[in-house]
Amino acid sequence: MEHTSYIEIKKSAYKQNLKFIRNQVGDKTIISSVVKGNAYGHGIENMVAIAESNGIRHFSTFSTDEASRVYNASTKGSQVMIMGMLDDESLPWIIERGIEFYVFEFGRLKAAVEVAKQLGKKPKIHIEIETGFHRTGFEWEERETLLKLIEKNCDLLELQGLCTHYAGAESVANYVRVKAQIAKYLEYKAWFIERGMNFNTYHTACSAASLSYPETIMDMVRIGIAQYGFWPSQETYMANFKQLDADSKNPLKRLISWKSSIMSIKKVKMGSFIGYGNSYMASRNMTIALVPIGYCHGFSRNLSNLGKVLIHGKILPVVGTVTMNAISVDITDLSSPKKGDQVVIIGKQKGNEITVASFGESTQQVNYELLTRLPPDIPRRLVS
Repeated sequence: MEHTSYIEIKKSAYKQNLKFIRNQVGDKTIISSVVKGNAYGHGIENMVAIAESNGIRHFSTFSTDEASRVYNASTKGSQVMIMGMLDDESLPWIIERGIEFYVFEFGRLKAAVEVAKQLGKKPKIHIEIETGFHRTGFEWEERETLLKLIEKNCDLLELQGLCTHYAGAESVANYVRVKAQIAKYLEYKAWFIERGMNFNTYHTACSAASLSYPETIMDMVRIGIAQYGFWPSQETYMANFKQLDADSKNPLKRLISWKSSIMSIKKVKMGSFIGYGNSYMASRNMTIALVPIGYCHGFSRNLSNLGKVLIHGKILPVVGTVTMNAISVDITDLSSPKKGDQVVIIGKQKGNEITVASFGESTQQVNYELLTRLPPDIPRRLVS
């Protein structure tokens, strides 16, 4: 094995997840596959191929570099949308290729108009409005100025969407705030329509909103974490639990598995310290396996003396400090372990499983954070 570990991406799991999501949002709603953060650690190019093979034709990214990767990976001419960062210097490249992008400030809108004049091609813009997230979006007080600027340049712009983003739809603690955002968005929408301004699509929902607030399912939904097989939160899962089929109480299946192998095996005498410092003392004569993954690979240092892996189908503890490139695992109770034996860091082995959530419980990382921290240079392999 050239690399110290590899990640498997299961295509059949994606197909099942997409079927569940489609049942939730309906047949007419566009599903935009959110592939920011290297497709939540799964690899943009991999996910474009898998999603397109399942009929997805719209992808959401955060930035121009991600949009470029999606554009180059697509074999179906899928639509690409940038929700966040782009430089004005990138606008000609973006507009020429018909890539959609959010507009949430006047500077970007004016720059888009100028490039449209130069190219003789309309930019496909999504106007993002501020409804209570307080990050990006035009303020209610700016609506008159915004309307006049769009009307003045209506022949130069394609109004592809009117959108917003919710501030924590995955948590019941944010219920009042999210409901207020929904109301504010609808107020904006009605205000524009009353003045003769219509948009091609209206969209506000992420995975959590789609699953918890059905009224947010409009012309398009932007699905991130759910398509990868993870509920946005435990609360979201519990809110949907009763309505799930009795024979499939967890219809979302994770795509990702992470595997390595035993690099070497060492005997350690009772009373000896293992690894850096004195965080772990052998309480008996032990056999230790060194596994070549560490915090530089996304296995958090916070998992020192806490982490678990699977070897021979048994859940085994990480002992000592997680280092940059390696972890030590207690394999004393295994029979006949040997160099090269498979180590499952995330995934299943002989009936047992190490989940992404199990890392979150030990490190205080949410699924999103752990997944996106998996380095892009770890090889990703597509499996059936």
